[in-house]
Amino acid sequence: MLDLAIETSIDAFLGGRVEAVQPAKGHHRSGLDAVILAAALGTAAAGRVVDLGAGAGVAGLVLAARAKRLRLVLVEREPDLVACAIEALAQPANAGLAGRVEVVRADLLAAATRKAAGLEAESFDHALMNPPFHDPGRVRASPDDFRARAHVLGEGGLDDWFRAAAALVRPQGTLATILPADRLPAILDACEGRFGGLTILPLHPRVDEPATRVLVRGVKGSRAAMRLLPGLVLHDGAGSSFAPGLVAILRDGASLADIHPVWSDPQWGETATDPS
Repeated sequence: MLDLAIETSIDAFLGGRVEAVQPAKGHHRSGLDAVILAAALGTAAAGRVVDLGAGAGVAGLVLAARAKRLRLVLVEREPDLVACAIEALAQPANAGLAGRVEVVRADLLAAATRKAAGLEAESFDHALMNPPFHDPGRVRASPDDFRARAHVLGEGGLDDWFRAAAALVRPQGTLATILPADRLPAILDACEGRFGGLTILPLHPRVDEPATRVLVRGVKGSRAAMRLLPGLVLHDGAGSSFAPGLVAILRDGASLADIHPVWSDPQWGETATDPS
């Protein structure tokens, strides 16, 4: 067990099948967005996945619990969050994940630090990321430095994150990201020349409300047309109860392909890196 320098909580996901160790306060805490992001890959997915800016590792841990053929590398630069992700692998609920999940501390936005951390170019089949989304100077940053870094981009903006993802993912590999809906133009710009065949899924709080998030999946080097899918509604009615599809994702470990009428998984198999 690690001697963590911050107060933490143990949070259950997938109905208790996954336990994440997260900062109790101060840092960004993962929740709904991370679990939905993990649902972008189906249970038949194979190969190596890199979670860029993994935080305490929620998205990667949830994905590893659902998709048994995947091996994951969780990359995070903040030492407290790296310690949380490592500690999570020691939790009893996660006993079956430790052999398939690795935690790496690195600043993923710089090619030299990626290489020094053993993150070789084009060595991953899939990438996940839930990066900061505010451009510097456009919002009032949190007085908490850790929270500010989790939400406010560096000078290179989103483009730096997509450049890093494109460097790490093999040709025809996939990237999935979840961001506020108003960042969609920036996502499209950052994918240009890197990821094509984009699938865009708007996420609506309720059926009569505009989308607040978009989940975007792209294929490196693809020239296929973009697809804008019917939106996914998160809540039933005016209350806080989740819609049945969300319950299936959050509690039962369903993927988007299981619950959405149009979302489909790429064809896994021979082109994936051998996970053994």
